[in-house]
Amino acid sequence: MAKLYFFYGAMNSGKTTRILQCEYNYTEEGMHAIIMKPSIDTKGNEKIVSRIGASKKVDYLIDKDENIFDLIVSEYGNVDLILVDEAQFLTRRQVNQLMDIVVDLDIPVMCYGLRTDFKGNGFPGSTRLLEIAHELTEIKTICKCGKKAMFNVRLIDGKVVTEGESVAIDGKNKISYTVACCKCFRLKTNHKFDYEEKNN
Repeated sequence: MAKLYFFYGAMNSGKTTRILQCEYNYTEEGMHAIIMKPSIDTKGNEKIVSRIGASKKVDYLIDKDENIFDLIVSEYGNVDLILVDEAQFLTRRQVNQLMDIVVDLDIPVMCYGLRTDFKGNGFPGSTRLLEIAHELTEIKTICKCGKKAMFNVRLIDGKVVTEGESVAIDGKNKISYTVACCKCFRLKTNHKFDYEEKNN
């Protein structure tokens, strides 16, 4: 039975490198794996780009209103595996569509992405994957202090910023990111986790 997988980790944890390796392995065995990513991720344009320098053109860029299930049925009938990079940028509805692909079409789907944004808040796509994926795997990386990095810190011109939109692509408008453990994240951002429930 096919499954929906979510591999999550902070930046620099090697998520894209794993996608490239997985796609290569399937191709070597004569199977057909496709790579997709949300079109909002403009880093690399139509490519997925690993921080170690490897890259590959994606098979499809997913628009925010795209019905992924319908797309696979109409365009990719003969596929053995679907790999999704930057899955945090998917909508909740699109994650549900990936589950439909797994259940109704019996095609495994492997999603890779961040769990939280630079404020420590969950992305809609990641949150839904954490809720419904068959298997969850944390891909670990380390903070400069040597502890496990869990958070992403946004920098503009090398300076830490704590305000702004959740989505801001690395390398655009002098934006970069670094990773941090929980303690270093709080020290760098002066972030305090709120104990109060907020009404939506």
